[in-house]
Amino acid sequence: MDKTTYKIGFWLALVAFVAAFGFSVVQILQLIGVLSYPWDEILIYGFSLFIATPFMLALLALHYVTPDEKRFWSHAAVIFAVMYAIYVTLNYVVQLTAVIPYAAPEPVLIQTPHSLFWTVDALGYIALGLATLFAVPLFAKQGLQKWVRWFFLANFLVTPLISFVYFYPEFSPTILLLGVPWIITAVGSMLLLTLFFKEQIGIMKQDIAE
Repeated sequence: MDKTTYKIGFWLALVAFVAAFGFSVVQILQLIGVLSYPWDEILIYGFSLFIATPFMLALLALHYVTPDEKRFWSHAAVIFAVMYAIYVTLNYVVQLTAVIPYAAPEPVLIQTPHSLFWTVDALGYIALGLATLFAVPLFAKQGLQKWVRWFFLANFLVTPLISFVYFYPEFSPTILLLGVPWIITAVGSMLLLTLFFKEQIGIMKQDIAE
């Protein structure tokens, strides 16, 4: 296998992890009132943009190092990662360029509970959950890869909670707290994917040395 693909996967997964961690910190600071508009939203959308595309490309790298017999699962994971990236990139770029900079933006563009872009954001998170679900069979059931499997599966299992937060008729900060487990599962998934690529690079180096 090409070590370059593993290296690319490692760096992309690392960027996604750092961005997801940054997003999580900002989200917590927003919830406890330390950050307020507009910087809370600027940072949340900014960090989120640096999760989507790097994670999508990290899964693409994973697809290219996956054995042929498991390529259906890796291909499906990439498809849903592409959907995730498209949905959220559209939303966050609109928020950062067409909403936040203006005192009176076009109302239809604003991401508020149960608005158009609120739903687009929800579809992005659902697609992300499905991407991690389809990637589960790609990892072994022992060692570090076992933990990747569990975190990817956990991230999918949190998706119904995320959906409830987005689609429950009456939104409130209390309802939003139901999505907090995503901070653990998503950040953990991206960290472990980073460590997976790093481990595989180390194994390849060892094989070459022998």
